[in-house]
Amino acid sequence: MRMFIKSVFVDDQAKALTFYTEKLGFKKKNDLPLGDHRWLTVVSPEEENGVELLLEPNEHAAAAEFQRALVEDGIPCTAFCVDDIEAEFERLQTEGVAFTQPPMEAGEATIAVLDDTCGNLLQLVQLK
Repeated sequence: MRMFIKSVFVDDQAKALTFYTEKLGFKKKNDLPLGDHRWLTVVSPEEENGVELLLEPNEHAAAAEFQRALVEDGIPCTAFCVDDIEAEFERLQTEGVAFTQPPMEAGEATIAVLDDTCGNLLQLVQLK
């Protein structure tokens, strides 16, 4: 068994696609119409055949409430691994990305938390 898709709820799929591709650097993998929405996935350019990230509409009341509660409590919905967190932090800041937590040591990792502009906090992790 392998991972195939992981998802994040987003409040606007078009805005999310722009942020995840233009700011974070992911590549669009699938973009298929599904009624009022799309089956919209992105992948890491370093792992184009790896796990896809589904940018999933948060229209279900439970999804929107879950997303809001996580952000209110400062909890990231998912994490992405980076090789050089300080460089990535600087790059993203110059792109205008807002961080709620700058890089900090956390045991065997350094972490930072950013706002994806689509209703989520995302964690960046550099393992030691």
